[in-house]
Order: sequence, then C-alpha cells, then structure tokens
Amino acid sequence: MNNKTPTVGLFVTCLVDLFRPTVGFAAVKLLEDAGCAVVVPEAQTCCGQPSYNSGDRPDTKAIAMQVIDAFKDVDYVVAPSGSCGGMISKHYPELFSGDPDLYDKAAELAGRTYELLDFLTRVMGVEKVEARYEGHVTYHDSCAGLRELKVRDQARKLLSGVEAMEFTELPDADVCCGFGGTFCVKYPDISNSMVESKTKCITGTGADTLLAGDLGCLMNMAGKLQREGARVKVRHVAEVLAGMTGEVPPIGSRKEGGG
Repeated sequence: MNNKTPTVGLFVTCLVDLFRPTVGFAAVKLLEDAGCAVVVPEAQTCCGQPSYNSGDRPDTKAIAMQVIDAFKDVDYVVAPSGSCGGMISKHYPELFSGDPDLYDKAAELAGRTYELLDFLTRVMGVEKVEARYEGHVTYHDSCAGLRELKVRDQARKLLSGVEAMEFTELPDADVCCGFGGTFCVKYPDISNSMVESKTKCITGTGADTLLAGDLGCLMNMAGKLQREGARVKVRHVAEVLAGMTGEVPPIGSRKEGGG
C-alpha cells in the first residue's frame, strides 16, 4: 500500500441501521483505528438483496444503480455483513451482464467492495486489535460471507488476540442457521428446524456468548435461543473487536426489547 489514507465508504446495511446502529459505530472505530478515513454516504439504501432473491430484477437494478452512484467517490466500500458485501461484489455485475456500460460500473464497484473483517486483515494488514472480552465465545460462519467472500479465518485471527477471551469452535459452524433473508418467510417450518439444530450446537459448546458477522443470522439465532430459555449472549463480532460491548445489551435480550 502507498502512504495515502484510504477513504472507506461504510455500507451500513438495513438491519444495522434499523436495529443495531452500534455495529455501524463499531465498524467505524475498527476502520479508523486501522488508518482509514471513513465516510457514510447519506444517499445509500438497501443493497437490493431482498428483491433480488424474490426475482424482482427491475427494482433490484434500480437499487443497485443508486448504490453505485452513492459510493462512486470512495476508494473502498466496506460492509459489516457478508450478505450485503456478497450482493454488491458478486451479484451486481450479474445484474447488468447485458449492458456493457452499467456492467463496467457494477464490476468496478464490486472490485473495491469488502466485508469488514476481510478488509481489515487482507487489505489493511491488521494483525491484532486492542480489545478485551471476559467471556467464553463461539462463532457462527454466515453463509454468504463464508461461501461467496471466503470469510472464515479472518474472524478467528482477530478474535485470537482479544484479551481474556476463551474461544470454542462451534460444531457445524458452516451450516446455515435457517435465516436466509426471505427464505425464513417462505419456508418457516424448515427455517425453524434449521435454527433449532444450530442452537443445539451453540449451547453444546458451553459458551456464554455467540458471535457472527451478519446481523440477520444473529437476530434469528438470538430469537430462538431466547425462546428456548438459553443463557447465551449474542453479539456482532465487530462489537467485541471494537471493545463496544458495554454500549448496548446483547442482541435479543429483554433489555434490548425482545428477540
């Protein structure tokens, strides 16, 4: 890398904006600590994944074009979500495959779009963060981050440097939790069976805290854990790495307002 301070546009994501803004603040802290200048374009909206997964290509293209325009002036786009990052970096070019001009714009944006932990470790070369968490932690690999963006070791690398933390690998960490965006709405019984299998694995580790990098997965698992009466705190990994777990209660806790 050259000595120029990279400008990062934070793609906040809908769920972070509406349900868990602390994740966005944690992402900003991590990026700034890594030496980035962070901007949050006000014109950004949804990445378009719900409409894309539902087969609505015209609306998805309109949303994608707005995102492309909103982030045209930054060096990188970073999302605290493998799902949204995967949508922009993998599926935007596919959307415009029949339009050379728009394809080039989508592909250019895709080439500078990253999931948060992947960007910190692979682009900025972050080896360790200054954080402390007194708890027994396990980690779920969200589907899009793992399969589309190959985000796995990045999380474990950074978590290994967190002081006072005990880490236990989650059995079937790479198995879907059953959220899947609109999947859990279209197939609720299948989704519930999947998340039930996931919570058995989580509680079986003996961990008191579950971490992951996608808020949709976290909300899904937190809700199921709460309904089962499990005493497992659920947090976005960025909150722990940024040392911001004291800012808000765990996801799905009664203090937060339910699961």
